Amino acid sequence: MTRDARTAVLESAGAKRRVFLLLAVAGLAYAIDLCSKVFVVSRLEHHAPVQVIGTWMELRVSRNAGAAFSMGTAMTFVFTAIAAAVVVVIARLARKLYSTPWAVALGLLLGGAAGNLTDRLFRAPGGLQGAVVDFISVRGFSVMNLADWAIVCGGVLIVLFSLLGWEMSGTARRDATAHGL
Repeated sequence: MTRDARTAVLESAGAKRRVFLLLAVAGLAYAIDLCSKVFVVSRLEHHAPVQVIGTWMELRVSRNAGAAFSMGTAMTFVFTAIAAAVVVVIARLARKLYSTPWAVALGLLLGGAAGNLTDRLFRAPGGLQGAVVDFISVRGFSVMNLADWAIVCGGVLIVLFSLLGWEMSGTARRDATAHGL
């Protein structure tokens, strides 16, 4: 069955695209990330860390030009391109999105990618090489931000849904071995 035929079948069965939900989740994740970064930069940067859970978790502002765990700090442009590509891929996938769980997962991924992409585009030193604002410091692990959490949560959900065989179309993938294929 072609994609157009599959879309027609889904829509005739009353299925609705979940693009609005994807955009709402992405917008909410993006807004929370952006507001949290504006707040911590204005209130906490150049100040002593704020203990949240003793010294195990603190709010401490740092700038990260690299990826997770500050890896690849000399490759900021590459991470900017990857974040932009994620946004484009999700926009293309939205055409065949009928699943509410997938809309939430992709929305989290999109909102997080957009949050960190905004830093890369508009924070110093600029020119697609801006440093991401990180502020949630977990002792002995990493310093991260809410966009990172949205990306991780969205990624975990995507892996889970894929393992469960849930399709973005809102249907379950047929098990090839159960049907003798």
